[in-house]
Amino acid sequence: MNIREVFYALSDDIRLKIVRILLDNKEVCVCQFQEIFGLSQPNISFHLRILKKAGLVKSRKEGKWSYYSLNRENPVLDALIPFLLSEIPPENIKLSCERR
Repeated sequence: MNIREVFYALSDDIRLKIVRILLDNKEVCVCQFQEIFGLSQPNISFHLRILKKAGLVKSRKEGKWSYYSLNRENPVLDALIPFLLSEIPPENIKLSCERR
């Protein structure tokens, strides 16, 4: 784990919101992030790839879809969770995935 990659990953508002959404939800599909942010799949994948490279999220494939969750084994993320919860407002969203 590279500490610079972690802080770079958390330096973007979209990526911060992705982490906050994952704090409130066990697992989220790429299609759900597309709907939440109104961004294309390649754009969302770009942000998720940065978070994954920093070791903040992990993914699993189910068919053609990828599902993301927080990497709770990352000690930096673990230390930042209280701050993230207090400083980033929760997203008032209802997640639904038609592809499941």
